[in-house]
Amino acid sequence: MIKIEDLKKESVERLEKEYLNSSVFNLAKHRLLWLVVLMISATLTGSIISKYEHILQSMVILAASIPMLMDTGGNAGSQSSTLIIRGMALGEIKIKDYGKVLWKELRVSLIVGIGLGILNFCRMFFLLKNPLDISFLVSLTLGITVVLAKLVGGILPMIAKKLKLDPAIMAGPLVTTVVDGVALIIYFYLAILILKL
Repeated sequence: MIKIEDLKKESVERLEKEYLNSSVFNLAKHRLLWLVVLMISATLTGSIISKYEHILQSMVILAASIPMLMDTGGNAGSQSSTLIIRGMALGEIKIKDYGKVLWKELRVSLIVGIGLGILNFCRMFFLLKNPLDISFLVSLTLGITVVLAKLVGGILPMIAKKLKLDPAIMAGPLVTTVVDGVALIIYFYLAILILKL
């Protein structure tokens, strides 16, 4: 009788064997293509920042929070995509499970996003003595970004698999690129609303 553990072990061993038997040039070729696409698409992030440059000039403190927002969003999305890719590789998650994945990631992301938002608010307002509205703005954006990142990170690997693309190569960087752009738009939009800029 075949055990599930044996199938999982065989699946992982097969992936490792394919990697080790692949040529360095072949591995680099697949990775380079996606990185070039993502490098070019990262200009979108730069253009978003340029569009809202007047806001950053009027409140320099907003610029200081951008790396934290983008890094946290990218890391949150990568966490989700890594777990989903692993689950797909082990046969635990199928493409038809996208609804279950989204529902689970939504609940996880709300807990994580709210927790990080509260911690960041306390850090900015009580420790760093930033104004209340700035602390609230950055923390709200952080919470929204984490929710968005985890949802995108959860579903992108499944979309890649459906399109017959390698989720391990494209999902992580693409999650970061998508989340960075959307997080900046949300950040500046909320800044205009909350700070009346």
